[in-house]
Amino acid sequence: MIIKFDKLYTNKNDLLNIDRTNPFNVAASFINILVSYDINNDNNFIEMLQFLVGEYQPISALMRQNIKDRMRQNSKYPFIGKSYFVGATPINDYTPNIPYEVEVSENDYSKVEDGYIRLLLKSGGADNLRPITLRLAKDGNYYIWSDSFMGILSDIRQPESTNPWA
Repeated sequence: MIIKFDKLYTNKNDLLNIDRTNPFNVAASFINILVSYDINNDNNFIEMLQFLVGEYQPISALMRQNIKDRMRQNSKYPFIGKSYFVGATPINDYTPNIPYEVEVSENDYSKVEDGYIRLLLKSGGADNLRPITLRLAKDGNYYIWSDSFMGILSDIRQPESTNPWA
């Protein structure tokens, strides 16, 4: 399924009107907010992430540090989020198509446990799809479950313009 965005989210208020009853929208919204990650000041990103994981799963200092460590690794923070938008590849320095589109899919193992769904996201810089798990809450909304998004922050190929081996 392709989820389209006309703009990138810049703060928590931009997220207030997303359809959280659709887990595909929540997963794609994570990619949208990932682009806003600032290695020097992650407060805005963390506030948006907290909205997507829900109030009953507070983001701990340890999780925040783990995110920062992953984003610093191989200096991928400027392009990791953009790599998940359709059209963004290492060859074009992860320049996405506009409107922004995120490909979210499921497989035979996506709905193994009631109340949970494991979705897969495609990065133009990775060979394999990356999983994220969402959980359905009593309020009828889906939330990112725990730290299931950390695999999305795994390494990808460097943009061509910064890759000394390309």
